[in-house]
Amino acid sequence: MAYWLFKTEPDTFSIDTLKSQKVSPWEGVRNYQARNMLRDEVKLGDQVFIYHSSCKDVGVVGIATVVKASYPDHFQFDPESPYFDPKSNPENPRWFMVDIEYQRHLRLVSLKRMKANPALAEMPLVKKGSRLSVMPVTDAQWQEILTMTGQF
Repeated sequence: MAYWLFKTEPDTFSIDTLKSQKVSPWEGVRNYQARNMLRDEVKLGDQVFIYHSSCKDVGVVGIATVVKASYPDHFQFDPESPYFDPKSNPENPRWFMVDIEYQRHLRLVSLKRMKANPALAEMPLVKKGSRLSVMPVTDAQWQEILTMTGQF
């Protein structure tokens, strides 16, 4: 099992949305590096921090589990979708997604607190210029963030 952080804008899709849906596809990733991680590295059973970005309270807000491994993101083929990609085709899909299942909310661990924590200094999220929507989290980083919630 591996650990990941998935970023989302809560006004588009939040941890509350995931909780109400219970299981949801993680679609719309349109960055090649993030796509490669979803396609090649994110596996069934992996644990995911849900991270709210571009909002007032930026940070880790919950946990999900990957319940379906990588498969083609069907929105890339839908001209009505904001995720449509006219250069992609079903025989050679360009974009992939996984399904995640809600596990629980966490007390917010803000980006500011994560940046101030020396144990997280090597985490891609806290490094300058890191804007990927999917990123790996080490075992030690996962445990440190859980500890920072004060819930464990």
